[in-house]
Amino acid sequence: MIERECTQKVVNLLAQFPAVVLLGPRQVGKTTLAKEIAKSRDSLYLDLERPSDRNKLSDADQFLEVHQNKLVILDEVHRTPELFQSLRGLIDRGRNRGYKTGRFLLLGSASIELLKQSGESLAGRVVYVDLPPFDVLEVKQTQHEDLWLRGGFPDSFLAQTNEQSMIWRENFIWTYLERDIPLLGPRIQAESLYRFWVMLAHAQGSILNAAKLAQSLAVNNKTIARYLDLMVGLMLIRRLQPYHVNIKKRLVKSPKIYVRDSGILHALLNIHNRNALFGHAVIGSSWEGFVIENLINSSKSRILPSYYRTSAGAEIDLILEFPGLSQKWAIEVKFGSTPKISKGFHIALEDVQPDRTFVVHSGESRYPLSEGVEAIGLPEMLKLVRR
Repeated sequence: MIERECTQKVVNLLAQFPAVVLLGPRQVGKTTLAKEIAKSRDSLYLDLERPSDRNKLSDADQFLEVHQNKLVILDEVHRTPELFQSLRGLIDRGRNRGYKTGRFLLLGSASIELLKQSGESLAGRVVYVDLPPFDVLEVKQTQHEDLWLRGGFPDSFLAQTNEQSMIWRENFIWTYLERDIPLLGPRIQAESLYRFWVMLAHAQGSILNAAKLAQSLAVNNKTIARYLDLMVGLMLIRRLQPYHVNIKKRLVKSPKIYVRDSGILHALLNIHNRNALFGHAVIGSSWEGFVIENLINSSKSRILPSYYRTSAGAEIDLILEFPGLSQKWAIEVKFGSTPKISKGFHIALEDVQPDRTFVVHSGESRYPLSEGVEAIGLPEMLKLVRR
């Protein structure tokens, strides 16, 4: 199994905070990471999908009080939101007894409800960590194309064949639709949400057109907004917001939409292998989403991602703002090893005035493309972002 770089970050945060919430979609590796951390300390693991473990917490205060000197790992904690009030009391009482940090590691599938409940009850006592799928720097260089094709979910990426990987991803999609989403509360027909998900896949990297989606699904715009909020909250869809700059130009104000994991994108589009991917019209948008997701997830510092586009077509695929460094990077994404940039990109650079500019291509070379613009491969770009 690949060792996740996120592991040490969680360990460090447990040394600073009473509770750490590890968020990510199902099957991304949260449980594996938590159990690895548990090996190095006295711990208690409870899987709240199991009725027997949920029953132990019927009187959570009494049960957990006995384990106040342990790291308590609560998996699938979004299933028992009533726990958060008890955890607050346990943390506060523990502080008075010298148990100030490293009390709870909470694992959840990034539901909006989980964020709401923990935010209300554990303010000042909890820190959040996102666990995304594998990225390019976590796998071997020879596996980069497989990672793009299969996506970064461990069971999909590590499958013995593309066929087994596709079976896993198809099952993942329908498990979410038929079991996990209904358990989170929303009553949405699985078939309707599946069609919505597929439509977003076909529109990978496009400006959100809610009216068109609503017409295709025979629903209203409010329903589309509800579907999208749900998928974004579950970390399955990325809603990339537009960059705002005070210039006298008409700017596109709607977000761009991406299926976050490239493997799930390909499963939704029935792309089974490399030949099918390279012959599909989505290849450029798929690569763009893959690059953007890797870059956003890989930064060790807080970043603000956005895109820039004017009504006249001047565009930058990704702008990364580093508040701590007071820097702004402009990034264009091109599939192919000999990228060319358009006049519209240069116009956009004049508007945005970035500190650094890169064109991320699918090759490995790094070289000047024009004055102030570097062509660079994805692995090298990730290393720059992680500094």
